[in-house]
Amino acid sequence: MPNATVEHTRRKFLAGSALVLSGAIFGVPAMTPSNALAADYTQNPFTLVYDGAITKNVSGKVNINPVKYKLNGLDIAANVYTPANYDSGRKYPAIVVAHPNGGVKEQVAGLYAQHLAQQGYITITADAAYQGGSGGEPRNVDKPASRIEDIHGMADFISGYPGVDTTRLGLLGICGGGGYALSAAKTDKRFKSVATLSMFNSGRVRRNGFADSQLGTIQQRLRQVSDARAQEMSGGTILYAGDADMTDAQIAALPFEMYRQGYEYYWRTHAHPNSTFRYTMSSLLDLMRWDATDQIELIDQPLLMIAGSKADSLYMTEEAFPKATGTQDKELFRIDGATHIETYWVPKYVDAAMGKLKPFFARTLAFVRS
Repeated sequence: MPNATVEHTRRKFLAGSALVLSGAIFGVPAMTPSNALAADYTQNPFTLVYDGAITKNVSGKVNINPVKYKLNGLDIAANVYTPANYDSGRKYPAIVVAHPNGGVKEQVAGLYAQHLAQQGYITITADAAYQGGSGGEPRNVDKPASRIEDIHGMADFISGYPGVDTTRLGLLGICGGGGYALSAAKTDKRFKSVATLSMFNSGRVRRNGFADSQLGTIQQRLRQVSDARAQEMSGGTILYAGDADMTDAQIAALPFEMYRQGYEYYWRTHAHPNSTFRYTMSSLLDLMRWDATDQIELIDQPLLMIAGSKADSLYMTEEAFPKATGTQDKELFRIDGATHIETYWVPKYVDAAMGKLKPFFARTLAFVRS
């Protein structure tokens, strides 16, 4: 269960929620105290919640560097990871890591950024604008254009970081960040290669429901979010979707494993006060007309898509992959036995993902250890 501080923050978030749309909650794999240790952000000086996280910077080891930069007038909070024996006078390949919907840089995005830094890359992961530790009002706006711009902004910042070789820049998107990574890479050719992990097509799910389970209510929900936008623009109460205060029994009754496990991950075992499923209802006007696979044929860079073989979100990766016709250098890799959220934290599945990411980025970013 969350510690007292996280639980207090969670309930404070929930108290401000005005509306929850069916199917709007974002989720992950069911965990119990026997198979996942609670990661307390208060016990880490960088508030990281993943297993094996850096607790202090040590000379000669991978280091973490919290940074802030401006993006379209907003303060963006990010973490830059530098490899062991980092020397700003050398040139290193770099990788941008985009976090999941509802996630923050201290969770799974940080885990993979740290693992990649251990392979010799400079990596960056940032909280989305309007979310987490980044600026922007109203809070928790979650629009595709903003999330895609966040990725471009990370590329902008890391390209000027000491030691970064801008000719060797890669991109990794996780879950919702995977869908936005596909969109960013379509036009941003600074990225020499792109990888996704457990890609989540946010637009399709917000429009059609998870596993296309809400096709019959699309017009009804569009009218609902249109009214929410009108209310917001007239100065009325901002309505939110995505919050839910659920008991363990209610979590267990959720229809999709990804949602059950996601709730466990984000609100129980890897809780962070900056992480919430909450997003403005008006964001759905943008989300419901967007799709991660739109014009995906513009991707001509090497592409690696990774997903769990038992993930109930696997259909999103499997349907996106063949549409990426602009590149012949592509691979779809299924992690045997893994569900969506298990790829976030279960060591053997993280190792399996890294087992593909390591040679992929080494080859496509022409990385040679010196």
